[in-house]
Amino acid sequence: MKKSEDSTDPPGEGVVVGYATINQKPIYVFAHDFTVRGGSLGELQGKKIASMMDLAAKTKVPIIGLNESAGARIQEGVTALDGYGQIFYRNVKYSGVIPQISIILGPNAGGAVYSPALTDFIIMVKDISQMYITGPKVIEAITKETVSAEELGGTYMHSVVNGNCHFLATDELEAFQITTKLLTFIKSTTMSKQLTNKDYCGSLSDLVPSESGKTYDVIPIIEKIVDDGSFLEVHKFFAKNIVVGFASMLGKTIGVVSNQPKHMAGGIDSNASDKAARFIRFCDCFDIPIITLEDVTGFYPGIRYEKEGIIRHGAKLVYAFAEATVPKITVILRKAYGGAFVAMNSKALGADLLFAWPNAEIAVMGPESASSVFETDEKDNQILTTSPYYAAAKGMVDDIIDPRETRIKLIQSLIMLEHKKETGPNRKHGNIPL
Repeated sequence: MKKSEDSTDPPGEGVVVGYATINQKPIYVFAHDFTVRGGSLGELQGKKIASMMDLAAKTKVPIIGLNESAGARIQEGVTALDGYGQIFYRNVKYSGVIPQISIILGPNAGGAVYSPALTDFIIMVKDISQMYITGPKVIEAITKETVSAEELGGTYMHSVVNGNCHFLATDELEAFQITTKLLTFIKSTTMSKQLTNKDYCGSLSDLVPSESGKTYDVIPIIEKIVDDGSFLEVHKFFAKNIVVGFASMLGKTIGVVSNQPKHMAGGIDSNASDKAARFIRFCDCFDIPIITLEDVTGFYPGIRYEKEGIIRHGAKLVYAFAEATVPKITVILRKAYGGAFVAMNSKALGADLLFAWPNAEIAVMGPESASSVFETDEKDNQILTTSPYYAAAKGMVDDIIDPRETRIKLIQSLIMLEHKKETGPNRKHGNIPL
C-alpha cells in the first residue's frame, strides 16, 4: 500500500541502501530517493546509512553515495540533525580506512552537502548537480541577494571556483564510468609484466623546451611516462597550475603530482597547495606510491597571495609530502626554484629517490631574479649553482638521468621500493596547518 506524503513513516525513509559489485569487486552503496520528501534525512534514514557504513568498515569495502537530498527533514526537528551527526562521525572515523565516493545526482542542500565534503572524492554531473548550504530562496529572504541555483551551487562553482568537485561528468553514465575507473586505482596492485624496449621514451625531451621561460603542457609528458591510456586526472578544472591524478606503471597504481607550466608558469599558489596536499594524503592513506614531476618557478609572490594566506596553504603541501610514508620519487624536468623546490617532495622532506634531467636548474631563485639581488660576481656564482650536478654533489639529487629513460628509471625505482616500510613517531596525530 502506497503511503501518503504526509505519512509519519515515509517509504524506505527516503533512502535505498545495499551491497553490490563493480567489476566483481564489492561495494556498499546508498541512494537518496528524491520522490520521498525530496530525499530529506530523518532519524531513521541516518541510522540506515550509518549502519551500512559500519558494515563497510568492518569488511574494508568502499562506500559510494548517490546524493540527491533537500537536507534535514524539518518535520523531525533535532532528531534529523542527530541523524546527520551519526553520518558525519562515520565519514571521519572511516576516513583513510575505506574509500568514500560521493556522486551528486541532483540538488543537495544543508546537511546533505557536508557528508560529501567529508568523503574522498566528489563527482558531479553537468547541468543537474547542485550543492549549497542554503538555497536561492532562503538567501533572497535573508540577504536580499538574487541568485540562481546553478550560479550558487552548480558545477562551474564547485569544479572551477572552489574546488569541491573532483570530477565533472557530462552525464550520469560518465559519472558511473569515472567511479568504476577510480575504484580500479584504489585497490593495491603489483606490476604485471616486465620492462621492454617500448618503455624507452625516445621523444620525451622534445616535449620540454630548453628555454626556462617557455611554457608547455605537462599532460603529454605524464601520458608518455605512465601506461598507455591509464592517466585519470583529479580536480582537472581547479587550480590548473598543478596536476594530480592516478595512473599505472606496468599495471601498478601510482599517484602523480606535477607542476603545470602551461598555467601560471607552474608556480604554486594557495589553491594548488590545497589540491596537491589533499591528493598526497589520500595516496598515503591507501598505500599508493607518489611520483612527482617538478618544473616550478616558486611559490607565487605578491600582496594578493599573502592576503590569501599562502604561507599557511603552502605549509599544507610541505606537511603532506613530509608526512607521507609511501614510496616517493621525484623527477626535476626543468626548473626547481626557491622554497617550492623543497616543498615539491625534496630529499629533505623524505623523497626516497630524486632524479633530475641534465638541463635542470636548481637554485634559491632563477638567474633573472638573482641579477636584481646580487653583484656581478655573486650572480655568476648563483647561476653556476643552478646545475643539477652541483645539487647531486651535495647529496640533494640521487642521479642525473637521460630524459628518454625516465619511465624505465621510475619503474626500476618502484620495484626497488615495493616493500618499503616506514613508520612515524608514536603520537595520536599531527596538527596539519588547516
